[in-house]
Amino acid sequence: MLLHCSCGAVEACIAATRPTASLEAAVRHADRILVLDGCADCCGKKKLRALRIEPHLHIVATDCGIAKNGMSEPRFDEIERLAAAVLEVIRE
Repeated sequence: MLLHCSCGAVEACIAATRPTASLEAAVRHADRILVLDGCADCCGKKKLRALRIEPHLHIVATDCGIAKNGMSEPRFDEIERLAAAVLEVIRE
């Protein structure tokens, strides 16, 4: 998942699974780009780097203590933990 930020606010949320051309168009004019990857494979970050775009911020959910459980529903505490991590890096 990719978020691009403008003026400290999240402007858009873009799935890294989108076709490359639409992903590139969406992130080219972002002030800051935050990549939120689910695990250490860092698929979102790799996809951006393939476009020669380096994210400004990067968070890996498993580094925040969230277990990789495939497509299972996230728990409330996991959502809360990840949201806190996103807010922390955006405010820095």
